[in-house]
Amino acid sequence: MSTSPSLSTEKRNGIVNAVSAYLMWGIAPLYFKLLTDVGADEILVHRVIWSSLLLLLVVIAMKKWPQVKALMQEPKLLFRLTLTAVILASNWFLFIWAINNDHLLDASLGYYINPLLSVALGMIFLGERLRKWQKFAVILAIIGVLIQLVMLGSLPVISLALAGTFGVYGLLRKKMQVDSFVGLLVESSLMVPIALLYWGFFISSPTTDMFSNSLSLNVTLVMAGVVTTAPLLCFTAAAKRLTLSALGFFQYIGPSIMFVLATVLYNEPLQTAKLTTFVFIWLALVIFSYESFRGRKATA
Repeated sequence: MSTSPSLSTEKRNGIVNAVSAYLMWGIAPLYFKLLTDVGADEILVHRVIWSSLLLLLVVIAMKKWPQVKALMQEPKLLFRLTLTAVILASNWFLFIWAINNDHLLDASLGYYINPLLSVALGMIFLGERLRKWQKFAVILAIIGVLIQLVMLGSLPVISLALAGTFGVYGLLRKKMQVDSFVGLLVESSLMVPIALLYWGFFISSPTTDMFSNSLSLNVTLVMAGVVTTAPLLCFTAAAKRLTLSALGFFQYIGPSIMFVLATVLYNEPLQTAKLTTFVFIWLALVIFSYESFRGRKATA
């Protein structure tokens, strides 16, 4: 009897952390919109450098540095993390570019598509099996994308690229037995030399020299590290306390906030074709989530 209150507290803390993580991911566009005068490539450089420094402090504080040293002795794993680092950097760049070029709706759609794409990737590459209605949900999502192709004559490339890079990144990382913080530290550290070289020799903008910038701009640029790392800290804390299926329930908070920001705050045009695609994706997610819940209830 004495264990139930602590279990309840753990679950409540897990929910608070999950909501916090997805809220931070959802409102991240508000931060990147503060940097519309800075190029997406330059913002990416700051995101890599400052998140690496913050992650280093977190890993040391969590006493996980021995794991980093052990990982550095495994060339094959380092090669695979180099590959995931490239994919992650591509996703970060696309997200920043989409927000600062008024494609927040496309980013929102991409992160709605992502869970269904991840399920499809799991089915193809990991041999995971889907029930009939779950398969139907994935098909609905595909139809939603194809509708936009027919009505607009073009695929939602940005959405598919964001969903694809994040989905493939998740698939590759899932197959590696690496702690999330340790792995992300190594990935971001592998990006740092390239980021520094790019910053020093290829970026030519008024904001390149931080000694010439205003204090407020420099603080905003450095905050890229917090914007990257803080939600991950909360997500990891939530993952320890909640089942993955329960955690998945909260993942729609992020793209939903992005959708509201895009349509209400930033007045991005919501064309009929895009809205139709959203409706199909939403319907697919409702069916998939309900079927997943029903499946868990049946096996409980």
